[in-house]
Amino acid sequence: MKALACQLWLDILKYLEAPHHHEYLALIGALQLNSYPCCPNPNHAIGLAPHTDSLFLTILHQTSNTKGLQFLKKGHGWTSISPISENALVVNVGDLLHILSNGEFPTVYHRVLVDQTKHRVSLAYFFGPQVDSLIVPLISSKDNNIGHVVAPRYRSLTVKEYIKLKAKHLEKAFSFIRI
Repeated sequence: MKALACQLWLDILKYLEAPHHHEYLALIGALQLNSYPCCPNPNHAIGLAPHTDSLFLTILHQTSNTKGLQFLKKGHGWTSISPISENALVVNVGDLLHILSNGEFPTVYHRVLVDQTKHRVSLAYFFGPQVDSLIVPLISSKDNNIGHVVAPRYRSLTVKEYIKLKAKHLEKAFSFIRI
């Protein structure tokens, strides 16, 4: 997972025209096992409440062929992500990549539902910078169609600062760092 996360990270930096940016951040990964037992009344329970992931990327392996992961699609509501095979991975963009990319990579608002008859298991690999790292929005001419540099949409802050803001304000945390 670490090798895949690092390759995705380098590809994203190349796309953002910031290939050497990785030299300034100490990157870490954490693996989390999620277990969602079957629930006799799934309309009265939720596996994981709606949220965004905080770090750069989350790579998710849905180990059982059970639906449950949903993302909020603008204008359409909650949309299920069906496992397409046992080896498929889902990659979510997190808040810090949203900030670093100056909004070029939007964060993914998602939730997990429980199933009435099937137990669901997933593995999540969270990838991002250490807590003392400074996140500075990257400015690129990709931000508009006329080739001019666009001003940053977010102020620079440390990972620790952002985590504290998000813990206090949840999905409204971006409004406190928007310029």
